[in-house]
Amino acid sequence: MPLGSLPRFRRRQATTPSSDAQTKESPRPSIDDPVTLKRGTRTRRNAIIVSCFCYLVAVVFLILVEIGNTKGNKVLGDIYFFKLDLSDILPQAAPTSLTLQNSIARTLGLHDFYQVGLWNFCEGYNTDGITHCSTPTNLYWFNPVEILLGELFSGASIALPSDVNDILNILRIASNIMFGFFITGLILDFVMIFATPIVVYSRWWSGFFGFFAFIATVLVLIATALGTAMSLIFKYALTTQPDLNVEADVGTKMFAFMWIATGFNLLAFIIHASLCCCCTSRRDLRTGRKGGKHHNQATSNTTSNERGEKKGVSLPTFGKTPRYS
Repeated sequence: MPLGSLPRFRRRQATTPSSDAQTKESPRPSIDDPVTLKRGTRTRRNAIIVSCFCYLVAVVFLILVEIGNTKGNKVLGDIYFFKLDLSDILPQAAPTSLTLQNSIARTLGLHDFYQVGLWNFCEGYNTDGITHCSTPTNLYWFNPVEILLGELFSGASIALPSDVNDILNILRIASNIMFGFFITGLILDFVMIFATPIVVYSRWWSGFFGFFAFIATVLVLIATALGTAMSLIFKYALTTQPDLNVEADVGTKMFAFMWIATGFNLLAFIIHASLCCCCTSRRDLRTGRKGGKHHNQATSNTTSNERGEKKGVSLPTFGKTPRYS
């Protein structure tokens, strides 16, 4: 067999990974990466957005409560705690020189109705609507005895309840507390709209702001309960006097605004309380707690898999070359 006819072994070059594959490694998720932080705290951020919306709604309705009845227009004039209708009031005594008007109240020098807000009261006639509103005053409370006795014509009188002084004392204290609590609750809710996003960083911030959310909820709830009780008690105290023949109506819009604001405050507080123990914060991701623990485990698993992958070395292949005759 000629020597040239022996098979020759050709060794192929081993395929080595490209320089780009050697230099480039698959990116490993970092806890400090903004995208990772947003993904890990998505549930917490959504809860914060909902709580901020609740505070915003509460602020809007609390503003309506506090500016209600300050002017006699169609919008603000319909927002009041209670309204007294004296158009058919029965006088206890009346001078003979009085001229009969459209209503008994006009004849006695009174207005047909009086309605009460947080800052003042408004009065008017059934045919003309609201004709006058008092100047808004801090810590205002409605004193019907002083107002009615001051407007009665000389010689006219009306029968007042025997326990009117006790009712007025309760009304004054409740009005002052309600005024202060509504103002303070509005300020806290407004501040919480802009301060609540801080709780995304840590659960400790959730507890801190949850305390103020609890205070705001309690203040608004107590003020709303006082406004409701005061209106109902005032209505009961006057409508049960047969010698007066006075009708009293509670303000439906005012009641709806107060309780809507209270409900949204309560919902915001529940969200803050739940954020103290639920939903991953940024601090949890950095320290490896709860949701951050799973993130770190996933990161370490990815790293170990990358390290465990060995670079493949291709063995030389033996191929036959055609024989040459």
